[in-house]
Amino acid sequence: MKRRRALLLIMLLGTFMLGGCGKAEETKTLSLAYQYGLAYAPAVIAEHEGYIEEAYRKATGNEVTVTWNQMSSGADINTGIAAGELDGGFMGVAPAITGVTKGVGYRIFSNLSGQRHGMMTNDAGVNSLKDLAGTDKQIALVNIGSIQHIILGKALVENGLDAHALDANIVAMKHPDGMSSLESGIVSCHLTSSPYIFKEEENGELHELTEVSAAWTVDDSFIVGVASEKLHDTDPELYKALCEGIQRGIDLINSDPAKAAAITAEPDGNTVEEEIALYGKGSYHSYTSNLYELAVFMGENGFVDNAPASYRDIVFDNVEGN
Repeated sequence: MKRRRALLLIMLLGTFMLGGCGKAEETKTLSLAYQYGLAYAPAVIAEHEGYIEEAYRKATGNEVTVTWNQMSSGADINTGIAAGELDGGFMGVAPAITGVTKGVGYRIFSNLSGQRHGMMTNDAGVNSLKDLAGTDKQIALVNIGSIQHIILGKALVENGLDAHALDANIVAMKHPDGMSSLESGIVSCHLTSSPYIFKEEENGELHELTEVSAAWTVDDSFIVGVASEKLHDTDPELYKALCEGIQRGIDLINSDPAKAAAITAEPDGNTVEEEIALYGKGSYHSYTSNLYELAVFMGENGFVDNAPASYRDIVFDNVEGN
């Protein structure tokens, strides 16, 4: 009898140890996506420095593997989150608002950056948005539904025109393709952001339509981070690590731009000195600015079917701003 009890005890201990070992070997995963350009610098820094992994390890004593994916549009990120292939990502504020209102299953967990937007033209006869209305002159911007498209609509309304008055003029192009098409005369206008707007401003054959830059400034939210409601609701420690990691990326740009630029300059195709100068032309902070105002505008002008009822319908509870 004693021998049977001893054997049973050994078996139970073995099962416990194997179960414990299996649990210890499990590594949690977090899948994120971001796009290209200077506006995503805090995310690039967080990836390079392992800030999210570090925050999670410090809080829990456990490991997390963060997978980063580069995608070409907010629409692709929306698809990934809806399919359960991504836990979060970084995109323009307008596609993020669209995703929230369509029930993709996420909210905004942080602002990332604000950047200069502007529309340049090669046409000497075009000096305002009203000069484009009713013409077939083409306007290059990223795509329909992008933040650039919404900014154009906002500028049109602020200048007495319908928000969709120039939709038929839009040609979808990536920022660098739009810039080269503008400079070669393939399109009449290009609505773009940093750093392309600064490069175009250096071209003496181009001039700016200032209504666009006035409609959405560098201090307004441009790129935001979104996280799935599943992540937020079921794994608060990992969600908090995500927020802390991105905040550290933002803080590094503001506290030590030289160190930050050493990380992001090469991927952006700039020297460290150029990158630091471009940081100074943008704004990097976690609080949102005029987010709800933009959501209301989008609802009132048919860019989304239903505007959110409040600011809190768009963001998680930790987010501050308006």
